[in-house]
Amino acid sequence: MSVYAYVILAAALLPAVVLMVIMLIRDKERPEPPRLLLKGVLFGILSVFVSLTISTPLSALTGTLDNYSTFFGAMWNAFALAAIPEECAKLFCLWLLLRKNPYFDEHLDGIVYAVCVGLGFAAFENVMYVFQAGEDWAATALLRGVLSVPAHFFFAVLMGYYYSLVHFGHHPRRNAVWVLFAPILAHGIFDTIAMSQEVSEGMEGLLAVALLLFCNELRKLCKRHISDLQAADDHYNRNPFQ
Repeated sequence: MSVYAYVILAAALLPAVVLMVIMLIRDKERPEPPRLLLKGVLFGILSVFVSLTISTPLSALTGTLDNYSTFFGAMWNAFALAAIPEECAKLFCLWLLLRKNPYFDEHLDGIVYAVCVGLGFAAFENVMYVFQAGEDWAATALLRGVLSVPAHFFFAVLMGYYYSLVHFGHHPRRNAVWVLFAPILAHGIFDTIAMSQEVSEGMEGLLAVALLLFCNELRKLCKRHISDLQAADDHYNRNPFQ
């Protein structure tokens, strides 16, 4: 592989690496074993192919994979062919990672492992998109680096947050629904706004602003979720017998 290709690869991977480092810094008090973090990233890559086993037959059946001619077409693609299969695949891989994991002993761990899976997915997907962009690889890497990859990070935080609540017995029946519903809803809305830019003439600027505002709201929500689980862990570590 040429030096030029390595530069493109680095640009595609950098956003996921930066977000991973930020998450690991938040978990620096009791970090997870590196081998399990790497396993989580590999499971995230695996989830790309798992999601394709769901979305590919569905798109062939409906024939709407490339139908962005209407808002409802964009919404169908966003939810049925992206958000639902991708988040289901990520959750399945997260479950495989955590079902017999003895190190899943703190609330924040659920988010850490979910982020590993989510960023593994996002990194692999980003590499494909950036390399397929040809001469526009730099613009693609920049745009996806500030929107799409962070979005997958936010979806993962939502999934990990509710996964931890269920695991540690916080209203498990109610939160079990949100483990999957929350990331699907966030992912679907994100993709619907992004895909609608291609079919809404004259509204591209407005939709771009809406996408940025939505991402900012997700960022603030996920920041609160991370802080909430850190507070829960601090309380438990101070009062282990309560």
